[in-house]
Amino acid sequence: MSLIRSLCLFSTFLSCIVISVHGQAAARPGLGGTRIGFYSTTCPNAETIVRNAVTSGFSANPRIAPGILRMHFHDCFVQGCDGSVLISGTNTERTAGPNLNLRGFEVIDNAKTQLEAACPGVVSCADILALAARDSVVLTRGINWQVPTGRRDGRVSRASDTNNLPGPGDSVAVQQQKFSALGLNTRELVVLAGGHTIGTAGCGVFRNRLFNSTAGPADPTIDPTFLAQLQTQCPQNGDATVRVDLDTGSGTTFDTSYFNNLSRGRGVLQSDQVLWTNPATRPIVQQLMSPRSTFNAEFARAMVRMSNIGVLTGANGEIRRVCSAVN
Repeated sequence: MSLIRSLCLFSTFLSCIVISVHGQAAARPGLGGTRIGFYSTTCPNAETIVRNAVTSGFSANPRIAPGILRMHFHDCFVQGCDGSVLISGTNTERTAGPNLNLRGFEVIDNAKTQLEAACPGVVSCADILALAARDSVVLTRGINWQVPTGRRDGRVSRASDTNNLPGPGDSVAVQQQKFSALGLNTRELVVLAGGHTIGTAGCGVFRNRLFNSTAGPADPTIDPTFLAQLQTQCPQNGDATVRVDLDTGSGTTFDTSYFNNLSRGRGVLQSDQVLWTNPATRPIVQQLMSPRSTFNAEFARAMVRMSNIGVLTGANGEIRRVCSAVN
């Protein structure tokens, strides 16, 4: 199925989840051929194998969780959710600037190795990544949801195709354009940005906001106390690779603290802080930071929608034997 056809179908897919009495997001059948329980007969332990691999990786390094979540985002925003970000080699997506700091490839590879031993040629790398992203949220105390599966793997991965990935300096208008192009609305943009409740950013990505320079003074939207804190963590001529939590004070827990930080001028990335300063997105942030926030449920819904962007199913694509290379 082509990306264009998938997106046309995607625009009619209005509701993906309902919330059960146990608080778990239960997904309805997916889009373009994905569905809940796709491997129930062909590889019934598939989700358990993936979950165990992610849990093992998380136990060794908790930073794996936001890494895998980000990897899934970056996969879906380039040619759809086809596992193409996992392919290694010269000039692949994996080698592009926005993807150089992605982490968690070894977890996906570990899950794939175990799945090939249990069910050879059955479970796609694209599905492993979608399942692993969900498991990463759960491991950081976020919501659980059912992931529609049945994706097949893409055979094309080009570094040049990453040019339209959302960037840390994007305005709300630019972010809206990038999300809208994939069938995601402004509310889903803000909800999915909430994935920054876990994870870090290198100083080099946002340091331009912190100091007077030829580009202008320090960003006035940053809380002065927080600005001083960031300037200490990321000195003007310091190490650009030093990493800072995107959700100060709660960088390892999946919660609504990220939105509260935006309201206090404590967004680390410009693309995050503008969600508070822009009148189109500020009311959404306010709703998601409230004590009765529906953030977790909305995040699960948005993830199901995003994970069905441009999927390959049926006779399209392939099931890779290893996730880092096409067959």
